Amino acid sequence: MPLEQTNPALTAFAAEIGTSLVFGQVHIQRLPAGFELRHTADAGRASTDLRPVKDHEIRALAQFTASGAFRPLKSAPTLADGWRITARDIPALGIALNHLYPGAVADWHAARADTPPLTSYRQFTSRQTGMYRITTFLDDATAGAMIRACCHPDSCLKRRLWTVEGLSADPTAAKSLVPCLEPCAILLEFARKIARLEQQEAPPASAPPETTASPAECDFDAPNNPRRLRFVLEKTQTTVTPTTG
Repeated sequence: MPLEQTNPALTAFAAEIGTSLVFGQVHIQRLPAGFELRHTADAGRASTDLRPVKDHEIRALAQFTASGAFRPLKSAPTLADGWRITARDIPALGIALNHLYPGAVADWHAARADTPPLTSYRQFTSRQTGMYRITTFLDDATAGAMIRACCHPDSCLKRRLWTVEGLSADPTAAKSLVPCLEPCAILLEFARKIARLEQQEAPPASAPPETTASPAECDFDAPNNPRRLRFVLEKTQTTVTPTTG
């Protein structure tokens, strides 16, 4: 039996494409036979200008940025450009997308249900034990600032559908069609770091001086980590009381 007949999520996704569809940083074009995938930055380029990527090379393409840095989060907006993938049929399309955005097609399909299987921040952290139990101690306002900092479009293109009290889900226009149904491991680790910082007597009140070295994406111990800097700004904005003239 063809794979698409046993995979309703992939079948529905392929039907949604029409002539073309943007999914994360991937532009999908329907061909007379099959599909072509390329980076959204290359949507207007001639196919001959792009490097053909074979099936066994797709996973490696998703692993590293254009500069060679490891991509711990495949939904980060750091996918290298300059390539094209030809998927001969729907099953091949599914395989390619699963390498680029693991599990995203299944999540996209699940998110379209009348009652999507969402896991809120409180539900997710209530399951944690050991060193991650501390993530339950963040109050709603601090958790919201942490989530906005961690899930910012500059760090992740997934459209966050789960919430914490006082924080709305992401609008599609702000992110992409790739949904996020529950907190990820990176957010959990970031929440743990923020909880530790909040326990300090004098947590940083402003961004530290800029340094020439760029920290790794998930090096949350680095004061100049982008997510940490955003958290400082987010928390400052949520704690400032507006004044009236």
